[in-house]
Amino acid sequence: MEAAEVLGIDPARVFKTLMVDVDGQLAVGVVPVSGNLDLKAMAASLGGKKAAMADSAVAERRTGYVLGGISPLGQRQAARTVVDDSALEQETVLVSGGRRGLDIELDPRDLIRLTGAISAPIRTGR
Repeated sequence: MEAAEVLGIDPARVFKTLMVDVDGQLAVGVVPVSGNLDLKAMAASLGGKKAAMADSAVAERRTGYVLGGISPLGQRQAARTVVDDSALEQETVLVSGGRRGLDIELDPRDLIRLTGAISAPIRTGR
C-alpha cells in the first residue's frame, strides 16, 4: 500500500509477490497489495490440497532476492506462479523489480507470459 501511496496510483494496480509452500513444493502467488493471499485458493489453483507461507530464509535462497523485494521475474530458480485474476482487469500492473522500492510496470499478460504463470482468483478482500 505504501508504494501505491508514494506513486499516487490505484492500489489495485500494485501487486506483491509471495512465496508459498504448496504440498511441499514452493510456488509464487502474485496478488494486489490491497488484498491478501487466499492460501486455500492458491493450493486449489495448482491442484494442491494445502498451502502455507514459505519460510522467509527459504524464499530468499530460492529466489535470490531479499524479503520485501522479491520479484516474480528473474528468480534464481523458477517456481510455479499464479497471478490473481484481477490483474487482467488492469492495462498495466506494478510488481517488485528485485529490491525494496523498485517497481516494474508491465502489461499483466506479459507478466503471465514471462513467468509462465496461470491466472486464478487467489486473493481475499474482493
